[in-house]
Amino acid sequence: MMKWLRENNYAAILLTIIRLYVGWEWMIAGWHKIAGEKAFDATGFLKGAIAKPVLETGTNDMIYANYVGFLKNFALPHAGWFNVIVPWGELLVGLGLLIGALTTTAMFFGVLMNVMYMFAGTVSTNPWLMLLGFIILAAGANAGKFGVDHVILPYLHKWFDKIVDRFHLKPKYR
Repeated sequence: MMKWLRENNYAAILLTIIRLYVGWEWMIAGWHKIAGEKAFDATGFLKGAIAKPVLETGTNDMIYANYVGFLKNFALPHAGWFNVIVPWGELLVGLGLLIGALTTTAMFFGVLMNVMYMFAGTVSTNPWLMLLGFIILAAGANAGKFGVDHVILPYLHKWFDKIVDRFHLKPKYR
């Protein structure tokens, strides 16, 4: 199954459809935050996630206490950064997926954002986008075969090979 997902042209077509859907969802989410009538402000979301953390049903203990601590002690005091990072991150993930440029990198950051939203207690479309994101990640370069990745990945591989050769980073076999 993995060989088919990573190498087959029909899989690449299916992955392109999935990639375009997920990319559109991310791009629209980011664009609405950037170009909305009101400036995007993460403060309310952060305060809500801190005030109503995800709790275990039986004991009412916080499940993600470390994440709530991160939100309270880092994210909320630096909400201005998050007001920029979140919408532009969503938009760039979406654009990367739509044009198929650095597809696996874009999808990694998309899945990472989905995880963070779910840690904060927001379900919405996050599980669905995560599932599709994991399929794209598992497919690797085949997910961007019908996109810009088809053109840029060979150059990136050559560039990384030069770095590896220059710094003698290749493993030595006996």
